[in-house]
Amino acid sequence: MTILKAIVPAMLCALVACKPRNSAYKTVLNDPILFCKTVKQLNDVVLENNFPPVIASRNYAYANIAAYECIAAGDSCFKSLVGQINHLPQMPIAGQGQIVNYSLAALLSFTKVGNAVTFPEGSMMSYYAYLTNMADSLGMPADELQNTIQYADSVVATILRWSKKDNYAQTRSAEKYFVQTNINNRWIPTPPMYASAIEPHWASIRPLALDSASQFLPPAPPVFNVTDRNSTYYKAMLAVKQIGDSLTEVQKEIANFWDDNPFKMNVVGHASYATKKFSPPGHWMNIVGIAAKKANANFNTTVAAYTHTAITLFDGFISCWGEKYRSNTARPETVINKYLAEDWHPFIQTPPFPSYTSGHATVSAAAAEVMTAWFGDNLLLSDTSLLEFGIKARNITSFRAAAQEAALSRLYGGIHFKHDNDEGNKVGIKIGQYIVQKLVFIDAAPCLNNNK
Repeated sequence: MTILKAIVPAMLCALVACKPRNSAYKTVLNDPILFCKTVKQLNDVVLENNFPPVIASRNYAYANIAAYECIAAGDSCFKSLVGQINHLPQMPIAGQGQIVNYSLAALLSFTKVGNAVTFPEGSMMSYYAYLTNMADSLGMPADELQNTIQYADSVVATILRWSKKDNYAQTRSAEKYFVQTNINNRWIPTPPMYASAIEPHWASIRPLALDSASQFLPPAPPVFNVTDRNSTYYKAMLAVKQIGDSLTEVQKEIANFWDDNPFKMNVVGHASYATKKFSPPGHWMNIVGIAAKKANANFNTTVAAYTHTAITLFDGFISCWGEKYRSNTARPETVINKYLAEDWHPFIQTPPFPSYTSGHATVSAAAAEVMTAWFGDNLLLSDTSLLEFGIKARNITSFRAAAQEAALSRLYGGIHFKHDNDEGNKVGIKIGQYIVQKLVFIDAAPCLNNNK
């Protein structure tokens, strides 16, 4: 049974037994599509300001947790994450006798936390004003609106105080990554940007559900050996080149669709320009919204699914980045240029961090486990996330199949070895299954009582 199916009785109660007399503003503010649009607002800010994927995952996680704690406070069917995720403090409650619209509180909390953890300052506040003006224009009583704003602000303050203890600020001034060019198979910057290593200290960020970055470790990568053509490493290196040299149109489509490079540097002659797309966590946030709409999930379920997925993406990156800078292996482009063909280039641009394991493979597999728990393994949907970038929609037959395709896309793109993807996928599955089991979102007893 999926999580969504488990809460249908409570949804029916909310629609039938508890319907208010005047529900115009409540209906509009309780529309799950509105929450999806709110997440997209943050996604656009992340996109425009070039947040790398690991920091983007942090932005989505804290904003969604704030929203979720609001709906958990207003719906006994949902269980607070206090006591479930690391060091989350007790959440504030509304004043006695105060009427609070918890859907609006969730929207406002998401927006204010999203504004606080991104830049430039105030980037989400025009949307915040849009939400409060909407509530007012739809006829929400002034005292209810004020109560809701005050309650949401108290949740925001609590979440932000907690977020500041995750070691993020400390990593801003941590020792810079030292590139060692004299050691074979060590990561070095790659063309055309030759950018510095992104977030080498991310493994020290406090995870949300995992015990530590090293809770789920992959095996060591294959031993570097380019002198023996029968070695595992040489075969893996050769495979990347051979596949890249003979890509089919379908393989190119897959590589482009899952590229998710937030900042690609294009070089044409002596000119260069950047293009932007959603990073992997932004792409998966979009998929959550598409899936929730296809599954006809209600507002609270949609918030919960986003939150569960965002937490998993955040922890998945912490785990993966721990291995990336522990093994610190070179990208295929580096070793192929050095040992096979100096003018070879991958189909998509190599990102600036070590190769093993694949971040996209890891977090996609983890997210797929969570989304399967919420929506099942047979929800057919069209992923339209990238239409705005001129990339046609792609059908998703299951979240797990999408995750496997995302992992495979890195091989087609020429930016990862097969073992990077395979081992990342395996660890991601373990992380996703662990977080599905550990975090309880649905409080079964109240749901059953609500249906009596």
